[in-house]
Amino acid sequence: MSNPKLSKQGQKLIKLYESMVVDGYSRQDGSKVETVYSDFELRKFRTICKEHISHPSILTVLDYGGGGSDWDAPGFEPTTGQSAKQFFDIQNVTTFEPARGQLGKQEADCVVCMDVLEHIFISDIPIVVDELFSLAKKLLVINVACYKAAALLPNGENAHITVRSPDWWKGVTDAIAIKYPDVKILLICSQTFNSGVIYQPFKSKEWQASNKFSVDYEWMTFK
Repeated sequence: MSNPKLSKQGQKLIKLYESMVVDGYSRQDGSKVETVYSDFELRKFRTICKEHISHPSILTVLDYGGGGSDWDAPGFEPTTGQSAKQFFDIQNVTTFEPARGQLGKQEADCVVCMDVLEHIFISDIPIVVDELFSLAKKLLVINVACYKAAALLPNGENAHITVRSPDWWKGVTDAIAIKYPDVKILLICSQTFNSGVIYQPFKSKEWQASNKFSVDYEWMTFK
């Protein structure tokens, strides 16, 4: 398992995020938000992710950058009142959230990384994505925002510091996926808060099994 060291800029960012947990943050409209990282980002994509996470082979999850997510709390699925563990039929979840001092990381059948990568300094993106793959035994689920945030960092910069197109993120994950041929990746790129692109899940070993040299990919939009 890797233990990557972030750049100096990346380490400074972690300190800023830690201060936002304690002090809250300002928005572009001038308002102040006191409660930070309290949303369970996976809830918005639960139906998209269910068929992949709710698989008999997926029993453990690492929630990488989980914010305030609580996998045991009821109400993750509003209709049934199920918790996230119940909804996805998961036995054990570990949450890594450095801004909250939750520093434990361990390999899991599935690694979930929701609304995290756009907060990472650009030179650290390959390091972090590689770590995500290295921690996932079978499945990696990534959601990344491709738009500016309403939130501001304490230094006045936008909280989404690495804003790139969906195809840019697809290229990053494709380049690293080749090192992890047995890990299936589901990449969801949000172009607005409620809409974006879902790329067809794949394992890179499928490329080698193909009789063609060109590797096509499919996607669908969501709203």
